[in-house]
Amino acid sequence: MFQSFSRSFHLALSSWRVLWQDKQLVLFPILSGLASTLVVVSFLLPTIALVNAGGLADPETGQVYWYAYVLGFAFYFVSYFVVIFFNAALIFCALMRFRGEQPTLAAGLAAAGSRLPAILSWAFVSATVGVLLQVIESTSDKVGQIVSNVLGLAWTMLTYFVVPVLVVDNVGPIDAVKRSVGLLRKSWGEGLVGNAGLGLFTLLLMLPAFLLIAGGVYLLGATEAPWMVGVSVASLGLIAFLLAAAVASALGTVFQAALYRYAVGQEVPAGFQRIDLEGAFRPAKAAA
Repeated sequence: MFQSFSRSFHLALSSWRVLWQDKQLVLFPILSGLASTLVVVSFLLPTIALVNAGGLADPETGQVYWYAYVLGFAFYFVSYFVVIFFNAALIFCALMRFRGEQPTLAAGLAAAGSRLPAILSWAFVSATVGVLLQVIESTSDKVGQIVSNVLGLAWTMLTYFVVPVLVVDNVGPIDAVKRSVGLLRKSWGEGLVGNAGLGLFTLLLMLPAFLLIAGGVYLLGATEAPWMVGVSVASLGLIAFLLAAAVASALGTVFQAALYRYAVGQEVPAGFQRIDLEGAFRPAKAAA
């Protein structure tokens, strides 16, 4: 257990060093977050209109109306497209850095733009799977939720390398999934579970933000302190939280790019260690 934790932390540190060399890479998840916010706002208005017009489900039977599924699918599709597009741009830049080249924001966006048909196709597949998992989860309170979670985790694992494959090979979604599964099996074997996570590293990044937010809330409740002080401290904490979330997202994508490079040609990117990459995933039986 300690060895697995140590490798995970080493991988997080290695990803951090890559990100420290090219701090502009953090802009990709920031842009993704801003675009995702616009997507949520744009879908919020028609959703409110439908709810006011007649609701999204039959009030007597609880059955969801067909147009609610259409709206949900559209939301999933646009949301997935935004996330996949900016992840593809960041992965391209990370792979450039691993080759010793100098990545730029423009180069990443141009590369993602050149893969637009493949990204749209994968967003469509991801949205379809997302809606199906929601339907399964809604069929039964406990059983449906368990089945949905298990299928969701399996889908996430099997498609782990799909976006890097789309960036490098520019193939369709089916071939991308096949190649993702093949790379996982070739490098780490059958029945895999994740071993390399950025959970603790992410928690450490967000800890100062949590402390600031908590301090701001405390000051707001303290009658002797000016309320503007509490609002300012809490706002600073919120900004720090959003920045930490962007950094954590960028770290995860850089980490994904490093694993992809290793899986394709057994090449260890500069700053990473082979033993850590080899232990990124492990057989499910060994994890039990």
